[in-house]
Amino acid sequence: MTARVLASLRPRAARLSRSSGMYAAESALRRNGFGPVVGVDEAGRGPCAGPLVVAAVALPATARIQGLADSKLLSESAREQVFAALRRSRAIDATVVYEAAEIDRRGVGVCNQEGMRRAAARVLAQVAGNPSLAYALTDGFTIRGMPCPSAAVIKGDRHVAAIAAAGVVAKVTRDRMMYRLHEIYPEYGFADHKGYGTAAHSAALERYGSCREHRMSYSNVPSGSR
Repeated sequence: MTARVLASLRPRAARLSRSSGMYAAESALRRNGFGPVVGVDEAGRGPCAGPLVVAAVALPATARIQGLADSKLLSESAREQVFAALRRSRAIDATVVYEAAEIDRRGVGVCNQEGMRRAAARVLAQVAGNPSLAYALTDGFTIRGMPCPSAAVIKGDRHVAAIAAAGVVAKVTRDRMMYRLHEIYPEYGFADHKGYGTAAHSAALERYGSCREHRMSYSNVPSGSR
């Protein structure tokens, strides 16, 4: 059964989603006896400041979230609306946060993969039903050691509803954290660029140096923090 489902997801994921919509992969898994289906995604791998946020989401089987899409394709206001719709739908979500210092110490890739395992496990601890039938879908690459069977879906945040939902939860959660950091460190403009290495952020780093929220292991962050 598992081999059949994986065969339908991996080679034909993009074609499946275009013909059947963002909920096709989850529907296929449920038809084959799996569920809950957990989507996992992250926000914050690329920025040189601020946290990495990993999220996992299990959507109700009948949920159809208006406006749901890849978080990178949505405006900030649209993401907030989708986030609110997810909460109204009674989707189950969990987030795992890694601060800059831990990212420097362990590496962003290690934190990301561990975060995906932890976020998925937290969702599975909350869902009803038989956890042995759960299935996780991750965006782009396989994560070893997931707490249930899993598969990677290429461009999953565009083609799988649960992964897109996890991306929205991760992005909204992280953006809100960056707004709070902006209040503490307004000179860096975190509210505008969310920690990415924009020209304005680079100019602020050159003028003020780095702060404790910067990732010192990233090449564009000057050594020596404030």
